[in-house]
Amino acid sequence: MYMVSENKEGCCRKCSVEELLKNAPSNKKLEKNATLLKSLADPTRLKIIYLLKNGELCVCEILEALDKSQSTISHHLNMMKKENILLTRKDGKWIYYRLADENIIEILENLFNIVE
Repeated sequence: MYMVSENKEGCCRKCSVEELLKNAPSNKKLEKNATLLKSLADPTRLKIIYLLKNGELCVCEILEALDKSQSTISHHLNMMKKENILLTRKDGKWIYYRLADENIIEILENLFNIVE
């Protein structure tokens, strides 16, 4: 247990700043996490993730399900692929997308439950 004491500015401290920060992620890790969250912060991208919940889909199936332009969907898919949220497989002229980590649905739902 820490003793509460006043520092020279009159602010009470239970522990040092170093102690507070020792369990915090590095700035580099926080930047990476923020970028990942930004890449998910779009209704279309979230819908794509939910579409892929049960397995891989061909890009044409994603296009049909979302009723958006090919360029819009490609932009979203490429962004999530770049952030390692999605993986791809090419079969002839078709590209198939799947979730890189199937736990992402559970993680997102837990996050959404926090903000409800």
